[in-house]
Amino acid sequence: MPKKIPMRQCLGCREMKPKRELLRVVRSPEGTVSLDLKGKANGRGAYVCRNSECLKKAIRSKAISRAFETEIPQEIYDAMVAEMEAQEHGAG
Repeated sequence: MPKKIPMRQCLGCREMKPKRELLRVVRSPEGTVSLDLKGKANGRGAYVCRNSECLKKAIRSKAISRAFETEIPQEIYDAMVAEMEAQEHGAG
């Protein structure tokens, strides 16, 4: 029997995609928000496609802030942009 692929919804385009294809931001039980590159950090996760358009939509609509019910520090958004740029340059 094939293994079930966990699906998550992108906060930018609102599409369901395999968890591995998405960038995860996590709010720890202590309330710290950080980028989770391994996908295993403890806490509440929110997901965005690894494409800059989805990230821009999520930032513009404050979707990540709403998901965590807290303000997201600018350096988290900066880290997400840097991670996406690194991915794009690595893949191309």
